[in-house]
Amino acid sequence: MSRIRQLSEGTINRIAAGEVVERPAAAIKELVENAVDAGATRIDISASGGGADLLLVEDDGIGMNADDLKLAVQRHATSKLPVLGGEDDLSHIVTMGFRGEALPSIGAVARLSLASRTKDSEAMEIRVDGGRVQGPMPAGFRGKGQHGTRAEVRELFYATPARLKFLKSSRSEDLAITDMVKRLAMARPDISFTLTLDGRKALDLAAEPDLMDGRLPRLARIMGREFGDNAALVEARREGVSLSGYAGLPTYNRANSAMQFLFVNGRPVRDKLLVGAVRGAYADFLARDRHPALALFLECDPDFVDVNVHPAKTEVRFRDAGLVRGLIVGALKHALSEAGHRASTTVAGSALSAFQRQSPSPFQSPNIFSAAHFPTTGVREAPTPYSAALPMSVRMEEAPVDAVPDTPLGVARAQLHETYVVAQTADGIVIVDQHAAHERLVYERMKKALANGGVARQPLLIPEVVDLDPSEVTRVSERAEELAELGLVIEAFGPDAVVVREVPAMLGKLDVKGLVRDLADEIAESGNALSLKERLEDVSGTLACHMSVRAGRRLNAEEMNALLREMEATPHSGQCNHGRPTYVELKLADIEKLFGRR
Repeated sequence: MSRIRQLSEGTINRIAAGEVVERPAAAIKELVENAVDAGATRIDISASGGGADLLLVEDDGIGMNADDLKLAVQRHATSKLPVLGGEDDLSHIVTMGFRGEALPSIGAVARLSLASRTKDSEAMEIRVDGGRVQGPMPAGFRGKGQHGTRAEVRELFYATPARLKFLKSSRSEDLAITDMVKRLAMARPDISFTLTLDGRKALDLAAEPDLMDGRLPRLARIMGREFGDNAALVEARREGVSLSGYAGLPTYNRANSAMQFLFVNGRPVRDKLLVGAVRGAYADFLARDRHPALALFLECDPDFVDVNVHPAKTEVRFRDAGLVRGLIVGALKHALSEAGHRASTTVAGSALSAFQRQSPSPFQSPNIFSAAHFPTTGVREAPTPYSAALPMSVRMEEAPVDAVPDTPLGVARAQLHETYVVAQTADGIVIVDQHAAHERLVYERMKKALANGGVARQPLLIPEVVDLDPSEVTRVSERAEELAELGLVIEAFGPDAVVVREVPAMLGKLDVKGLVRDLADEIAESGNALSLKERLEDVSGTLACHMSVRAGRRLNAEEMNALLREMEATPHSGQCNHGRPTYVELKLADIEKLFGRR
């Protein structure tokens, strides 16, 4: 007698449900994607008890008739998979769903009710209770003439108690549901979304008038108004793949990568490719423990991407991952370059908040000037507001009273503590950290030299032989020409070693063997020799720091204004190499508020 047996249909469905619906947020995702595919312009979502008690998704899509409802709850029944040459075509998927697994999987582990109506049919309802189907049957459904679908899920995982035990707290599940709805709403600003959790309205997103023009307003509603104020437009296209979206300025950064979103053909995905590409694009601008905020939308031919690599469809695989990575890195760098010297508005906000927190007590003496704080340097001086923590040393520069500061960073008026340049703009003031600003300027010059092939090489007195695996020797040797452009001259030295004859001069004394082995590992993982470029750029940053105008050096008016003009003409000059701002701009209106004038 055979020990192998066929599993029951109910068991098969419950196993499948474990892959597709691992938590309430996943069920919401499947139901909302169905609504999007149905052409909905409004999607209302509700949840109770973290989604374990109730999930409800209502839409105004095309709806389903009785025959559609019967098929919709059957496994592997779908209207979305195209047919080519008499065969189902998995290579040209243009809808969010296509597997035909979501509804039967949910119905196998919960109490599912689907009520729907098309323009031409009466409202009908079908129920699936732990895999048992009832109906279709007539149903009351909205007002007369309306169409769409109402999906109600009660007691999720009641049929699989073991899975129910693994759910997190109601708050954690609510957060996961909210995050999922936000991601889906980002991709479709032309659809209105509402989310109600335990009777409380958590999201209320009106439809934007245009899919593309409405993208930034929708992102700002979800990611925060500050993101909308500090986002640079991203647009690029290469070999039929287009990328658009918005990337936050480097000075608007976060402690983690939670505010990084990628959408492929309208589908929110989580992809390691994005993490690596973003890290590469922002490497010059942020410390490694800081992360940018961004939302990128990639559009490509369905044949170029495989969305059938994960049951939940949250992962994708590109036919040419290198092309996509290069497109993302190049587009982000271009967008940040176009931002020029712009720094985020949050910099000024933080400065104003700091001023307000340190405001003197109303009981302090109104006499805020003291002759003791007037240095006698031979340059015209001005009294400064009293500060117990930091008395200011101010050097005022002579400038024509009628000079009109018609440049973005204004005209230099003073130097504070021989470190900060104060400039007057048409509608406010700018305070520049002279060392941080000049460090960025020098760094950008050095990077330009690197890009123009100006990497000086240093021949090794004794060539260094590095032992590697034969496969590593092959990979590194194939990249020898590229590495030579970066100043590293390598050639094969037998089947299991390479010899290094020249190294980039700016690296100075280094562990050659360690560098080559790191390169071999990186080429194997990503196909690119990034670590050498990063090391060169790190060294450039270090050299720039030592070659820059130091804090404590006095600058005359001509030098200060030259610094301002070069900042205006240099990309990325709004932040130093670690993402800190190089200047703070305070508008006159904000300054007047500090003094109660507004």
